[in-house]
Amino acid sequence: MHKMLLNLIHKKVEYYDLLADIYNYGNDKESAIKTLEQALKIDSLNIELNYKIARLYEENKPVKAINIYNRLLDQLGPEWSILTRVAELQEKLGNIDEAINTLKRLLSIAPSNIQLKKMVIEYLFRAKRYDEALSLVDEVIELFPYDMEARETKAKIFLAKDNWEKAAEEFSYIMAQPDVDLETKVSIGANYFNKSITDSTLLPIAKSFFQELDRDTTDWQIKMYLGAIALSEKEDSIAIENFKYVTKNANWNVAAWIRLGGLYFDNRKYDDAEVVMNEAVISFPEDFYVNLILGLSLAQQSKHKEAEKYLKKSTILNPKDVTALSAYAFTLSQIKEDDKAIYYLDRALEIEPDNVQLIGTLAMIYNSIKKFELSDSLYEKALELAPDDPLINNNYSYSFATRGIQLERALEMVKISVKADSLNSSYLDTIGWVYFMLGNFKEAKFYLEKAIETGGESAVMLDHLGDAEFKLDNSSKAIELWKKAIKMDPTKTEIQNKIDKGAI
Repeated sequence: MHKMLLNLIHKKVEYYDLLADIYNYGNDKESAIKTLEQALKIDSLNIELNYKIARLYEENKPVKAINIYNRLLDQLGPEWSILTRVAELQEKLGNIDEAINTLKRLLSIAPSNIQLKKMVIEYLFRAKRYDEALSLVDEVIELFPYDMEARETKAKIFLAKDNWEKAAEEFSYIMAQPDVDLETKVSIGANYFNKSITDSTLLPIAKSFFQELDRDTTDWQIKMYLGAIALSEKEDSIAIENFKYVTKNANWNVAAWIRLGGLYFDNRKYDDAEVVMNEAVISFPEDFYVNLILGLSLAQQSKHKEAEKYLKKSTILNPKDVTALSAYAFTLSQIKEDDKAIYYLDRALEIEPDNVQLIGTLAMIYNSIKKFELSDSLYEKALELAPDDPLINNNYSYSFATRGIQLERALEMVKISVKADSLNSSYLDTIGWVYFMLGNFKEAKFYLEKAIETGGESAVMLDHLGDAEFKLDNSSKAIELWKKAIKMDPTKTEIQNKIDKGAI
């Protein structure tokens, strides 16, 4: 009787197992799960049934799947297939440390499995457990010194620790291998060059990489980077020689020039961007981005007359580009072609009517030609769109201060600007001038001195500080400052009048 009962139970479990398989093949996962749950009520320790239901739970009930897998591990001990499933599920759930612990259990089963060891290293890297990852990757490299993947991983770990010098040791080994392709080697050097833009201590490493490559290849990319490095080292003749090689041997590759010029521009190295793009424009006079980056680089150095030509060309090449239209308009305003500037800003605003910076630039131009009603209405619109925009608040505040109106409001506006960027010399100059117009000459002097200390001397700031000194009864100091201001900008006749009178 007992044997018959066991047979019946076994047959019932087999029936449920088979039925679950049928549901599963028919992609009816829920019915498969319910059927297996029925089977497990009869035989809860059945390893195969538990494994099957855990696999089905993985998609929608991963925690439940992990619990079942862990029970199986308690039954079976460290089982490769189960531990692999648990590690994957823990990783999907974001439990990276648990995934690592599971993989380490796997590693204890197969300590010589290099691919598994690399997987553990990868997980440790993602968990930012860099020292543990380094220890394991060193084990791999000790066994397989020519494993380029392991050496690259070690280099990446050092980069994650921001130790570019140690990473360079591994990259140097990789770059010395003849079977590593040129593209990979160039990519390594390029990463160091890009980083050197903000960390000049890495420039010699980048240079050594590209000089080493230059011995074995005539590839134009190498000359491109060597030219850029020479530019950074102020070796202009070497830079130009390398760039000319590129224009001669890869005059088809405009993207490289744009990438290099853009890199310098984005890092505010406008003079370097100018040199690079001056070379590029010889080969690509009709390229939109070449003209735009060159024009912007010149404009950022206040070379507005030179910039005008290239920015105008960029608006012709791409008449719908807002950056080109607004940059050209700003440059036109700087060379006193205000009507043209307004025309191009209006074109840009047709494309982006709520662009706050465009509205602010147009307001600034109207202010400069004393069309204050138009200027004020534009500033008000800009503030409706972006009430905390520091540049809009600063410029509108300065407009009020120069006219001597709404000074309390002007002070509140420029405080927003200074709070957003306390080291911006223009904002400091504005708040100093607002305080001056309010009659608070000590505060005016404090901020105006800070503006000059932060941003360097300019005719306007020296003039303002001179006025503050005069109001504080320091007339000799005031005249000294006015003289410096007129020397910097001889066109400011109103400053000369103050010097001649010895008073405001």
